[in-house]
Amino acid sequence: MTEKKSIPSVTVSYKTNGSSTKSNEIGMRQMQERAYEKRGEQYLLIKSPPASGKSRALMFIALDKLQNQEVKQAIIAVPEKSIGSSFNDEPLSDFGFWADWHVEPKWNLCNAPGEYGSKADSVEAFLKSDAKVLVCPHATFRNAIEKFGVEAFDNRLIAIDEFHHVSADEDNVLGSQLKQLVGRDKVHIVAMTGSYFRGDAHPVLMPEDEAKFDTVTYTYYEQLNGYEYLKTLNIGYYFYSGAYADDILNVLDPDEKTILHIPNVNARESMGDKRKEVDHILHELGDWQGIDPDTGFHLVKTADDKILKIADLVEDDPTKRNKVSASLSRPDTNKDRDYVDIIIALGMAQEGFDWVWCEHALTVGYRSSLTQIVQIIGRATRDAPNKTHARFTNLIAEPDASEGAVTDAVNDTLKAIAASLLMEQVLAPKFNFVPKNPQSAPIEGFDYGEGGYDPNRCNIGFDDVTGQFQIEIKGLAEPKSPDAQRICQEDLNEVIASFVQDKQALERGMFDEETVPEELTQIRMGKIIKEKYPELDEEDQEAVRQHAIAALNLTQKAKETLNGDDDLQMRGNTALIDGVRKLALEVKELDVDWIDSINPFSEAYAICSKAMNEQSLKEMAAIIATKKTNLTLENARDLAKRALKFKQERGRLPDIKSADPWEQKMAEGVAYLARMKAEAANG
Repeated sequence: MTEKKSIPSVTVSYKTNGSSTKSNEIGMRQMQERAYEKRGEQYLLIKSPPASGKSRALMFIALDKLQNQEVKQAIIAVPEKSIGSSFNDEPLSDFGFWADWHVEPKWNLCNAPGEYGSKADSVEAFLKSDAKVLVCPHATFRNAIEKFGVEAFDNRLIAIDEFHHVSADEDNVLGSQLKQLVGRDKVHIVAMTGSYFRGDAHPVLMPEDEAKFDTVTYTYYEQLNGYEYLKTLNIGYYFYSGAYADDILNVLDPDEKTILHIPNVNARESMGDKRKEVDHILHELGDWQGIDPDTGFHLVKTADDKILKIADLVEDDPTKRNKVSASLSRPDTNKDRDYVDIIIALGMAQEGFDWVWCEHALTVGYRSSLTQIVQIIGRATRDAPNKTHARFTNLIAEPDASEGAVTDAVNDTLKAIAASLLMEQVLAPKFNFVPKNPQSAPIEGFDYGEGGYDPNRCNIGFDDVTGQFQIEIKGLAEPKSPDAQRICQEDLNEVIASFVQDKQALERGMFDEETVPEELTQIRMGKIIKEKYPELDEEDQEAVRQHAIAALNLTQKAKETLNGDDDLQMRGNTALIDGVRKLALEVKELDVDWIDSINPFSEAYAICSKAMNEQSLKEMAAIIATKKTNLTLENARDLAKRALKFKQERGRLPDIKSADPWEQKMAEGVAYLARMKAEAANG
């Protein structure tokens, strides 16, 4: 790693208006108030970023259900024992609420000794008692349902924290049990997650089950825009060659409060010995001065005589590791900015870990789960006094033809790019798309920029308070069914996640110069929508496709506009908004055909080409070129359907000699089907 090579994927600036951290007269922050308004719903899904206050939101809701909705008991299931502390006693009445939150010590099974299985009997004892609240690990809850059946939990509130651990896959026990509970319809359920993405291909809930849940969505943009101190968040990817620890200081700033996640021993980036890697990092940072006897933290003196306090959670000795972990659980961790400087971890300090001073989440090696990436980024997005900037850096080994695992390196790089594209969507303001027609009119609360609303063109409005775009698009299909409307309003990022993780789409979009953008935006995305939402009719599938591609491509084009305009980049929290507006002015008309003609991955390639050496890019392109496939019958049918739509709009079939590559491609599909039909007729 002789030089620092970066992909400055996205830098987002926020207004810091303090709205997300201020409490109302009964002690609720913005997100908690929004969730509490839905407290009467039997099934409630809360999608909200880390540190937004989901645990306390549940306390308010659970207390109301126990007091006012004739719910007998509340059971809270968390994925790890350490997260159980999030539901410790809280004096809510001190801040204006009508009751306090209390969990009897014996009923917080995250603190109880013994194996998970034996704790199932404690759950049974709780169910037979007059106690009101139980906190337990997911595993304990699963075992209790297996042992006593779903009917034992009738008339109770089941709250599932970190809900992305659930899956609709039949092999996911908790997912199957949740389906049984919903099917029996005799419990209340509150599901909470900071990330609704799973690393595998299975949905968290099947559509028919998710439709029963009322959703509370609180976006990253709303939360960060409403902070008091944190103004900017940067997400970057750095490529290196050789051993990552040799020059770690290229990306690790000793003056930043940092959580450093080293790679798993089986990862390509691993140096083969996690203990030696930690020692190597300590050596790069300075001279080791010993271990603090009180906390167990390493003390390292830097070149400028600063003493760094470094918490090592990679340590195999359980006595030493537990001491460090216990020290990080002390109140001083979040009260005193100088209590600890750097935390080095492997599988710890991710989900549910709270260190408000963290400014830099540095991860070595690609993490296969988008959920894990979102959770790690969440470690750095806490608001704290004088903390104005935070960043996430993913350190990735550059593909090297001399390595036997060059294909793995290419795959990791593509996955990192996919994660970057998705995080841009997660962090951006929310897009609301509407068709442009003669009846279109301005919406109250939206600012339409200089000159205001223009009835003669497609307009882009922005609501500074809610952080939402209102974008008019000519020819846009509207979702008709409630399910399609919900997807377009709430779940576009889940659709985009499926698309950017699709290897074929990403590989061809970045490295196949012959790929026509519509092959990706219409054919490939269309196929993904059909597979993901088979219950929707073709019209609704097309509406979802158009909305998802519009969100992805407008973000990419706005980023491209920003990268070419120094003035826009200097505008802080309005930069992305101004980029989208400038884009709208530069194109003749915002219509669906123009949006479909944009390669969603072209800007990612442009940035990647600046961050990687030319040889690595050539190697990636060569590997991907070997995977080129000929036209298939399925793709030909999809192309023919698009050709039929083309004929309806223009009165003729696509011409294979057309100068338009997309028209050529549609004509190829029609010709392919004609050949197949002729061959079948000839026997």
